[in-house]
Amino acid sequence: MAKHTKDPINFSFEAHPSTYRHIQMEVNGAVATLKLNIQEQSGMVDGYDLKLNSYDIGVDLELADAVNRLRFEHPEVGSVIITSALDGVFSSGANIFMLGSSSHAFKVNFCKFTNETRLSIEDATAFSGQTYIAALNGIASGGGYELPLACEEIYLVDDRRAAVSLPEVPYLGVLPGTGGLTRVVDKRKVRRDLADIFCTLAEGIKGKRAVKWGLVDAVFPPSKFNEAITERATALADGGHPDRKGVALEALNPTIDEEGIHYQHVKLLWDETPRTARLELTVPDDITALPEDAATVGCSWFPLQAFREMDDALLRLRFQHPEIGLVLLKTKGAIANVVRLDNEIMARQGHWFVREVLLLMKRVLKRLDMSAKSFFALIDEGSCFAGSLLELALAADRSYMLEEDGVQLAVSPLNGGLLPMGNGLTRLQTRFLNAPEHVDKVLSNTEPMEAIDAEDAGMVTTAYDGIGWEDELRLAIEERVSMSPDALTGMEANLRYAGPETMETKIFGRLTAWQNWIFQRPNTVGEKGALTLYGEPESAEFDFRRT
Repeated sequence: MAKHTKDPINFSFEAHPSTYRHIQMEVNGAVATLKLNIQEQSGMVDGYDLKLNSYDIGVDLELADAVNRLRFEHPEVGSVIITSALDGVFSSGANIFMLGSSSHAFKVNFCKFTNETRLSIEDATAFSGQTYIAALNGIASGGGYELPLACEEIYLVDDRRAAVSLPEVPYLGVLPGTGGLTRVVDKRKVRRDLADIFCTLAEGIKGKRAVKWGLVDAVFPPSKFNEAITERATALADGGHPDRKGVALEALNPTIDEEGIHYQHVKLLWDETPRTARLELTVPDDITALPEDAATVGCSWFPLQAFREMDDALLRLRFQHPEIGLVLLKTKGAIANVVRLDNEIMARQGHWFVREVLLLMKRVLKRLDMSAKSFFALIDEGSCFAGSLLELALAADRSYMLEEDGVQLAVSPLNGGLLPMGNGLTRLQTRFLNAPEHVDKVLSNTEPMEAIDAEDAGMVTTAYDGIGWEDELRLAIEERVSMSPDALTGMEANLRYAGPETMETKIFGRLTAWQNWIFQRPNTVGEKGALTLYGEPESAEFDFRRT
């Protein structure tokens, strides 16, 4: 008999250092430290204890918030140490009893979110001048090693007990859920045969052997560990960025009612068609111009506020509304205002605050790309799919445009490379893989496009006149939501990421797909499955036929 699922449902995706229960954030000049001090009795739901610094979604929400706040509120920081407040244990990874009692959908979305958090750490190292290093002052197992793998450098205490391991295959019959396999061979470039041993050796690798195999960068004895980490973090920080003054990120505080979720600029509304929602973004007429010190505009600056709201809405769609299969993307406002804003962002991208907003926009658009929902962009009266907001239509699985006077779309400099997909290409480059020269032609056209021109240029799926608009949309929407959600998720994941393979696309395209499959197999979650029987005296029973 399957275990009763205990998914947290009505939880907030926002956090704040004043409410952290599991993460201790310390900022000391150019160096920040994030300590894992996970409280055993403070899981998101009852039924499991977060022993040995194991984590659930509540812990990772705090970590994601801390990484983001360091970028915006503490831009002076040049390096970040991730370590543990517990002696002898860094982290034992995702809590197994939490996973065992969660629904399939929650497990998959949990792994996807933790992957995105790890990617944000790598993004901060690559683009924000905040280099992350992992100080493993104890055992790092499973997800507890996958978090360090997202850091630029990994250091392990050499106390004869501390080890790094990915024991999911031998212990649980699943895969390391947050990119561990891919990062071991693609990022740290561990030799394949050594990686094979490592990933099937439940007790892991320790000491100088871990260094030799490339699993960590160095080991230090306990008596020198803290000093060595401080010296390395200080060197990497290189004085930090004392000229940057941070911007406080205020709470979003959306209003929730029967119609949907209402933010300042974004609305997530339940459509009259079953299993369908509308995600609407409205651009105000009075977008604040950037002052000389761009950061003084604060967190209410439209692109920062709007994309934070969209990010929250996307996470709510994933975790709290699995029944929604199709999301209709809509924008409202003046195209000229969007293009003017994008030009200002382009001109001021050298300022740390503007760059951080751009990086946030990039991450949110990637979150949309990776969401297991169908997306249709509807370009009609009052729409402003231009530049940075045109990326929403380019990210959509289909885009429909009304053939009517005044309905237009437009490109801006931000479509040229500052908002790439996980495959490293822009959405325009991915769209026109068969005609790369067409991308430059599209980008050179600075005038807004009407529906027929946009369709001819390949910028929209179909243009309809006013007579057929409502009926054609209705048929397309009804057809989409009638199809198998499993087949659609697989189809979309294959079609969205055309072009080159990257570590990021491998993590999501390979790991997520295989993990999704494994999470449903009897060998893992059946009555005698490894995950089902974890912690029980009974051993798992496998069907040894390989598929």
